[in-house]
Amino acid sequence: MTYCLALRLDEGLVFLADTRTNAGVDNVNTYRKLAVVRAGQDRMFVLESAGNLATTQEVLDRIERDLATPGDHESLATVGHLFEAALYVGRLGQEVVERHRAGMSASGADATATFILGGQIAGERPDIFLVYPEGNYIRASDERPFLQIGESKYGKFMLELAVHAKVDLESAVKVALSSMLSTARANLSVGPPYDLGIYRNGSLELVEHRIGDDSPYLADLQHTWVRLLTEAIEQLPAIPPDAV
Repeated sequence: MTYCLALRLDEGLVFLADTRTNAGVDNVNTYRKLAVVRAGQDRMFVLESAGNLATTQEVLDRIERDLATPGDHESLATVGHLFEAALYVGRLGQEVVERHRAGMSASGADATATFILGGQIAGERPDIFLVYPEGNYIRASDERPFLQIGESKYGKFMLELAVHAKVDLESAVKVALSSMLSTARANLSVGPPYDLGIYRNGSLELVEHRIGDDSPYLADLQHTWVRLLTEAIEQLPAIPPDAV
């Protein structure tokens, strides 16, 4: 399983992805699910992935191949708008799935993958898109400035409760990590290390961090959450005798 999220804020973008993959309880591995694609001096893209690992890796390989072989074909270096980049990634995903459909169907496997694409092309507002296996997309909105893929239900409440377009980048990182910790605590198929990317509008550079299971900050964040939640429960109104 996977959990990836992205936030679009007034100051910039935040990306967070776990790295745990599993094909059964005795086959757990670590793979990077957050990729940075620098397709030119005027643009920067981040791609997060969930679903079939082979499909996501081939999509990334095709993106790099198209960038390495300039010509009249489409690539992340040639698209003029972020939504065109989302459609391009969606088309690659469909092509990879179709290419392996017969073999995957014979084994009963699902070859599909879902992506979050974010970044900025100079002259445009930074944005994030959720690209579906069908090739289409949705984008974040000012009312709902976050996207999730993978095991999204456990960390969704945190994002809905605390994230809005006016939150600052530092607070957004705290919210994102808290959402990830809630998910990992509820589902053992999601886990560290976590890849964090912070993008400030107009910089065309992503500040990256890898947060390991032994991170003192991660331990402090989780300990603080437990303490504050316990204190909040103690302060809830007493249950009236006639209510139970």
